[in-house]
Amino acid sequence: MTTTSATSSIVSALGGGSGIDMAGLANSLAEASFAARKDRLTTRSDTLERQISAASNLKSMILQLASSVGDRVRSGDVSTQPTIANGAVASVSRGVASGSGSYSLEVTRLAGAQTLAGPAYPASTSPTGSGTLTLRFGTISGSTFTEDTAHNPAAIAVPSGATLADVAAAINAANAGVSAYVAQGADGAHLMLKGSEGAANGFILEASETAGDEGLAALAWTPAAAPDRLKASAQNAEFKLDGLAMTSPSNKINDVVPGLSLALTGTNTGAPTTIRFSEPTAAATTFMQDLTSALNELVAELNKGVDPKTGDLARDGGARALRRAMSQLAGSTVMPGAAAGQPATLADLGLATNRDGTFRLDAARLSATLKASPGGVAAMFTTGLNGVYASLDRIARTAASALDPGSLGGSVARYSNQKARISEDQSKLSEAQEKLRANLTARFAQTDSRVGASRSTLSFLQNQIDAWNAPRN
Repeated sequence: MTTTSATSSIVSALGGGSGIDMAGLANSLAEASFAARKDRLTTRSDTLERQISAASNLKSMILQLASSVGDRVRSGDVSTQPTIANGAVASVSRGVASGSGSYSLEVTRLAGAQTLAGPAYPASTSPTGSGTLTLRFGTISGSTFTEDTAHNPAAIAVPSGATLADVAAAINAANAGVSAYVAQGADGAHLMLKGSEGAANGFILEASETAGDEGLAALAWTPAAAPDRLKASAQNAEFKLDGLAMTSPSNKINDVVPGLSLALTGTNTGAPTTIRFSEPTAAATTFMQDLTSALNELVAELNKGVDPKTGDLARDGGARALRRAMSQLAGSTVMPGAAAGQPATLADLGLATNRDGTFRLDAARLSATLKASPGGVAAMFTTGLNGVYASLDRIARTAASALDPGSLGGSVARYSNQKARISEDQSKLSEAQEKLRANLTARFAQTDSRVGASRSTLSFLQNQIDAWNAPRN
């Protein structure tokens, strides 16, 4: 201990008969004065460090468990994934939510973008004149254009001396939703314009020429003036899902129904195809075996932490709260909306709790549930508000919350604050000890000086007495 070593140094310093090490004595006395308080702070700091580590480890374990379950439910072996019978019509993917069941899909028209060809020029380097080109957006029906006033027009400045290639570059630089390039056709170079998918993204092109540098008006276009230059019309996708007619401005349709996203690629008019969601029942047994093992790893660490004799979290409220949540996990309802007879708890999936708080898998009960209600089991592996993942995620979030003093997160925050205060106290003690050492050193230096002077006087007197008493010849 620091106290013992400091005391030993004092005894050693005072034990010499040839003088005292005043600086060493001051240092030892200062250390001895603060040693007990420093030892208490060090012991408390070490305890808090172990508590922070234990609580943080448990918090990390439950968060990692919930995250792993979420990954498997979203895109892993127990996720419900859509498949389509006719892959030429569309590609399908899982949306934000979890889907289920089957749907029919009939695509009668794909979404398209307007494509417009300009008049023929000798080459891409041909001059076009200067001025301003203006793109206006809206819908085109035959020779009629109806402007969408909510879609701002785009004005493109064309400088003097511009070529056809320069005009294409200026349109692209405007980032107005219309791309441009120059294509070499059989009759010459053409400015090609292509808009975005969707009927509302049709466009016309207006021209305002610079006086004395005319020619830009040749690129202007309306459907009434030059219908032959319109190579493709802007249009919405049209399809039927389970017989219900729908439209979309894009061929990519997110969450057309909960859990299903489409990317339309072809038509199948009069020949609907089928989209089905897989059921994760085949992987449910493996999942529950893995979940049971992971829960037992967590419980083993939790039991170690809350052990009344050796656990660093024996009296920690956050650890006890997590232990209660684990003890109630198997029997808690994770599917509150399940119909009578349908699985609603993890116990229905075979999770059972032992007397010591650990878990085991009741394979017979899981098998019976899978046989009686495969659809009900599939519904439990979703990313919605209910289900296996949602229940574990709630436990993990509650345990990790730093704002709840009764959670592991709250414990970590509290222990960290206490440790920070102890560090401040240790710094203050060190400063006080140094101040005492400096004070003692100064005082002992004065004492040492006086003792030295006294010894000098004593030595002089002794020599004088010796001289007086010396025999005289």
